[in-house]
Amino acid sequence: MTKPGIHVDGQEAIPASAVQTPSVRWALAGLSLSMLLSSLGTSIANVGLPNLAQAFDGSFGQVQWVVLAYLLAITTLIVSVGRLSDIAGRRRLFLIGIVLFTAASLLCGVAPTLPLLIAARVVQGLGAAIMMALSMAFVGETVPKEKTGSAMGLLGTMSAIGTALGPSLGGVLISRLGWPAIFFVNVPLGCLALLLAHRHLPVDRRAASADLGGFDKLGTLLLVLTLAAYALAMTIGRGHFSSLNIALLLAAAIGAGLFVLAETRATSPLIRLTMFRDAVLSTGLVLNAMVSTVMMTTLVVGPFYLSRGLGLNEAAIGAVMSVGPVISALSGVLAGRMVDRWSASFIVVVGLMLMVAGSWALALIPALFGVAGYIAAVAVLSPGYQLFQAANNTAVMVDVSASERGVVSGMLNLARNLGLITGAAVMGAVFALATAAIDITTARAEAVANGMRVTFAVAAVLMMAAIAVAVVSRVRAR
Repeated sequence: MTKPGIHVDGQEAIPASAVQTPSVRWALAGLSLSMLLSSLGTSIANVGLPNLAQAFDGSFGQVQWVVLAYLLAITTLIVSVGRLSDIAGRRRLFLIGIVLFTAASLLCGVAPTLPLLIAARVVQGLGAAIMMALSMAFVGETVPKEKTGSAMGLLGTMSAIGTALGPSLGGVLISRLGWPAIFFVNVPLGCLALLLAHRHLPVDRRAASADLGGFDKLGTLLLVLTLAAYALAMTIGRGHFSSLNIALLLAAAIGAGLFVLAETRATSPLIRLTMFRDAVLSTGLVLNAMVSTVMMTTLVVGPFYLSRGLGLNEAAIGAVMSVGPVISALSGVLAGRMVDRWSASFIVVVGLMLMVAGSWALALIPALFGVAGYIAAVAVLSPGYQLFQAANNTAVMVDVSASERGVVSGMLNLARNLGLITGAAVMGAVFALATAAIDITTARAEAVANGMRVTFAVAAVLMMAAIAVAVVSRVRAR
């Protein structure tokens, strides 16, 4: 008798979650905890940068690599580890990822020098890349198809909780226990995630399918270098483009061309280029990048507007900025259930419409109603984002074959990360231009308010374009 969720002779058996057993619920708990930890690893480190600069006697430019190293590792490696899981086995690699993340967290806390801390953060980012990519990939093996939306909504909720929890938890830990505590806190949680995953995730197939072949090392190297060049071009210089940024963008463009050439010649490519003929996949990736660009705008522009435009102090800014992630966390599971009840493509459009409304509201309402208007606008934007995320991830992942779930999940996460990186650079530049100030940190309130209006008007137009892309894709599918 075949165990549920086990693959036999290259064929996928009925998922174990066809019956909602306690084991399935514990498996989802392990996946959710892994998603929370990987998100927490990003947001909790930001609050510790001033303490790290003091502890290691480093400049801001040096200690910011504690954050950048983690983000670069995730961005450059997430597709590759997804593909590797399709070859080597998802459960095996997922457990390795949790071990890497947990062990690297311990090393971060005891690092005696800044270079060693940055190196440990790279390893931690590798573990996080594995956890992010495979958490979504495992949904197809742990829940029935009709419950995919709910599972995706749950993972989105945990990601939002990790993002929201980071600054406040990090602040408390640093004030009471010192900066190493922001890394040590991951150790017991990582051990719990490892226990849950080891005991309750479905076992790997005993042998990989013949069509998987070997791992595409050349394609992996080219993709990693290309993504690293692009990410660095968008992040270094803090908004000021120089010849180095242009050179990195040129290197990324050349690398992308070489990667495509390598994939057309590889016997077992990292990414099958024919996959992009699937309108659902290609549209989902484009929309994920576009939406992430807008969400990053709230994180880049929001603090400046609340500070310079509305005159709030640091504590009040932190409280207002936490509203969005909190609303996202509360609405994530409900968003997933709505996806299960209605079609994913329909909910994608609904989510994008809410994001258009929220973007226009951020452009117009805060100038009239101050902080209350800002919060009201975010309260429209955030549920729209959660609806979009749950629906888009479900639409892309629900019919993906078992042999490609890892790489497709990695591509979804990559599109999101590239959107975040691009949004920070491009929308930050739009905001700076709209304020027409030499130094944005000392800009007048009126200039900052104008920058807010222009930037979120651009964001609204971008979301309207996303709706057009989604509608055209849906019509073509029909």
